[in-house]
Amino acid sequence: MSRLLPWIAVALAVAVMALLGRQSAGLTGELSTDEFASLALKVGFIVLVGGAVVALFRQKITEALASALLWIMFALALVLGYSYRFELSGVADRIMVELVPGRASSHGRTVEIARANTGDFRIGTEVNGARVAMVLDTGASSVVLTHDAAMAAGLPLEFVKYSVNVETANGHTLAAPVTLARIAVGAIVEHDVPALIAQPGQLRLSLLGMSFLNRLQSWEVRGSRVMMRGYP
Repeated sequence: MSRLLPWIAVALAVAVMALLGRQSAGLTGELSTDEFASLALKVGFIVLVGGAVVALFRQKITEALASALLWIMFALALVLGYSYRFELSGVADRIMVELVPGRASSHGRTVEIARANTGDFRIGTEVNGARVAMVLDTGASSVVLTHDAAMAAGLPLEFVKYSVNVETANGHTLAAPVTLARIAVGAIVEHDVPALIAQPGQLRLSLLGMSFLNRLQSWEVRGSRVMMRGYP
């Protein structure tokens, strides 16, 4: 345990400096000075409890000191984790984007999506509150929903008319024009978006086409990712 003391002390010093650096501006993360003081009291309580545990090792000074430092580091880790919760959330969000292609990582009004292992961009969207998986298709003039996706979104399929000529990989077919009350990709939300509903069996996955993309401030493909920016 004695060999760990120098490393524990260094880590403790770094943690304290990080907290003091953020506190110098009057804020620690999203904590005001008063809130930080309250949190420090709670940390003191944790250290006090840890001290009681340390008392069990009073016969061994080195182990007692190491245990005390570990308790203090644990308390500071809690404070740092809370203070940097938004930064850590952003890191976790980026990791999830890499691990789960199609998951939108939102930064304000900017959304970032990683390319799927199939080579295309699979995008998780919400249509009228229903989760709908789509494929980014810049060659499609409109958002196109599969029959099942349209049903999940609560569209009145019994009243739609398949009157729009479209060309698919399977050839010529007809689709039904509709207007989607709401479609969301991450933090980007658009209302009253023109779309088409494919006939049953005509489309395997819904398409996120230009009737949605044209409403964005900008969008671009950067290597293995697509970046979308909505208007403020």
